[in-house]
Amino acid sequence: MTTQRSILLDELRRVDSHPSADELYAMVRRRLPRISLGTVYRNLEILAGLGAIRRIDSGGGLKRFDGNPEEHYHIRCVACDRLVDAPVAVDRSLNDQIRRVTDFEIIGHQLEFLGRCPGCRTAMMEPAGLPGDFPPPAIPAP
Repeated sequence: MTTQRSILLDELRRVDSHPSADELYAMVRRRLPRISLGTVYRNLEILAGLGAIRRIDSGGGLKRFDGNPEEHYHIRCVACDRLVDAPVAVDRSLNDQIRRVTDFEIIGHQLEFLGRCPGCRTAMMEPAGLPGDFPPPAIPAP
């Protein structure tokens, strides 16, 4: 494995944030200041093709990468696009169910749960302070 690939893999496995290629580029440049974005993209595709990492192409629109190549599910925040691993077991019986009803050769599946992360839920519950909002009237002391 090349030095660039090794460092890229090391940086990706250090985080659990499922970074994009651009984010990984910024991380790797601290150790390899002369690396190009194109090199990062090419090596991520090679590592994904080798099964060393997972490429995540999902509803968020941004392609992300996961240092954990094992099958697992993800949870995406629909408000901030945060992506985290879902702490549940993979249900491989779904592969057989889909194969039986579609006649596809199923080689695996990806499942992404959608919701709001704790930070976004908290932010939604805080007063917005929108124009036209007024503080409650002062109650005079007795």
